[in-house]
Amino acid sequence: MTSTDEIARPSPPARAKADFLRPPRSAGEWAADAVRVLGVIGVAVAAIAFRPTDAGIAALALPAVVAPRILGLRAWFDVSLGITVLAAAWSNVLGLYTAIPGWDLLLHFACTGVLAILVATMLTRSRVVAITRDGPRRTPLVLLPLIALAISAVWEMIEWLGWAFVSDEIFVAYEDTIGDMAFGGIGGIVAGLVLARTAVERD
Repeated sequence: MTSTDEIARPSPPARAKADFLRPPRSAGEWAADAVRVLGVIGVAVAAIAFRPTDAGIAALALPAVVAPRILGLRAWFDVSLGITVLAAAWSNVLGLYTAIPGWDLLLHFACTGVLAILVATMLTRSRVVAITRDGPRRTPLVLLPLIALAISAVWEMIEWLGWAFVSDEIFVAYEDTIGDMAFGGIGGIVAGLVLARTAVERD
């Protein structure tokens, strides 16, 4: 039986299209779109000024940068996610992970946290599980750390694949992997606390 709520709520594809085409209406939304433009320009800069693999790393960040617009997320989170993901990508291109002690762990903490919120929103929007709305406030506290650890595992697999098949300059070590995943998990805990108290989707 279909509830009145389900009838009133547009389907996920229809809402995604409407959110993606919605023009920016605030300074924050303009800033979020500017971050997306910088992401696209960054791919071109990486392709011209750096190696092809660096352009690929910059391009890998674009889906995460575009996703908040498709999902209709609030400007403050949209900007935060875009800057964090681009910082993570360009830190790789510019070699900051090895140049600055602790930078790798900081980015794993921040980037995994915002990506966990993004994935939680996608799972909610696709009606797999209610994490960001319509569920108990304790749900994000439990599921966000698990999502973050899963993202961390995939991240480390991608790093290993890059080391094995693209460039042996990519640093891969047991201690590094465990540390990255641990800080990613902590990022997920913080993300769960944020999501339990704050809405990231527009009303």
